[in-house]
Amino acid sequence: MSSSGRPAAGEFASYAQSDIDYVTGDDAVAALEAQGRDTAALFANAGDVPAYAEGKWTLKEVLGHLIDDERIFAYRALCVARADVRPLPGFDENDYVAAAGFEARSMQSLLDEYRIVRQATIAFFDALSDEQWLRRGIVNGYEASVRGLAFHIAGHELHHLRTVRERYLRE
Repeated sequence: MSSSGRPAAGEFASYAQSDIDYVTGDDAVAALEAQGRDTAALFANAGDVPAYAEGKWTLKEVLGHLIDDERIFAYRALCVARADVRPLPGFDENDYVAAAGFEARSMQSLLDEYRIVRQATIAFFDALSDEQWLRRGIVNGYEASVRGLAFHIAGHELHHLRTVRERYLRE
């Protein structure tokens, strides 16, 4: 419906600034569409790669984490876009990965789920009005706008993709 515009400081968690800086452009939907294709291709071509060090996630766990994180941040954006004023809780990504059983799944099933989640995320964000993009709420103790949450999804994923390329695939 309308372009998100680029979020300013204060529209997302301060810890996410460096990740969001890597997102190009000022349209969250365009960034997520392009990124979804790149991420799916990277993981599809990577194969079954183990953790790069003791205590680190496997490649399947990284992809599963990206899926979980996107679902959570899209839900947060939904709540804020719908003017729900209740503060939203945080989550522990390590606990989520430990409980998920991603290693028992095929990379293909994870990629299928990733694509479906990304399509749903894009469909949601693509339907927002200018006003909804700018709505703010409290998420994990900080104030965030809907567009800040959308850019967080993209920036967070870029952070992990850099790690995958550098540490898992040694590109």
